[in-house]
Amino acid sequence: MSPRDPAPAATPVRLDKWLWAARFFKTRSLATEAVDGGKIQVNGERVKPSKPVKVGDEVRVRIGPYEHIVEVTGMAERRGPATLAATLYQETEASRTARERLHWQLTAAAPALDPEKGRPTKRDRRDLERFRNR
Repeated sequence: MSPRDPAPAATPVRLDKWLWAARFFKTRSLATEAVDGGKIQVNGERVKPSKPVKVGDEVRVRIGPYEHIVEVTGMAERRGPATLAATLYQETEASRTARERLHWQLTAAAPALDPEKGRPTKRDRRDLERFRNR
């Protein structure tokens, strides 16, 4: 690895830095806001953004309606490529199936729009008005 590559660190890393390096959030400030907002838990506890995360910790990350439950498998102080970020954690199988089930429910429950219908025309509105006035 070159000196510019984000090498896995043996020491614990701040939670907000780890979330950013693992690509759960685009910026550290967004990660900090999520931690402060209670959307992140480490080992079942609500924590501060400066909480050191170490290998083996369980991190729950809620993004929108989805919740990721991951086990920390690596450390990184700097944000690197997505392939490296994927090695920093391992998502539990239960978390993955729950997210997929929720995704299916949200997409199946969405109202199906008929693109051919669109807005009623002036003629349709007049017909509807005649029907209501009877």
